[in-house]
Amino acid sequence: MKDIMGMMKQVGQMQARLKEMQDELQKAEIEGQSGGGLVHVTVDGRGELKRVRIDPSLMKPEETEILEDLIVAAATDAKAKVDGIMQSKMAEITGGLPIPPGLKLF
Repeated sequence: MKDIMGMMKQVGQMQARLKEMQDELQKAEIEGQSGGGLVHVTVDGRGELKRVRIDPSLMKPEETEILEDLIVAAATDAKAKVDGIMQSKMAEITGGLPIPPGLKLF
């Protein structure tokens, strides 16, 4: 019985740390880029797009398709960075415990 109580306490502490991580990530700003720095996007820790910055040299009607592709690439870069941060923080919180794929902790 004592082991179960100890485990429940650990679960409660993990949930509190997860909440702190969520709050911290919500305030974070992660930048992705593409085109050698010609396109920058900024997302929050949940991956929501906050800003797009495009070098004026790309503002040519004949390069619209290239610009669109660069925006998608920059957003993909930012999302990959968010995912990496999430994995790192989750590993810190769970102490390396294996979490089943698809388990939504937040």
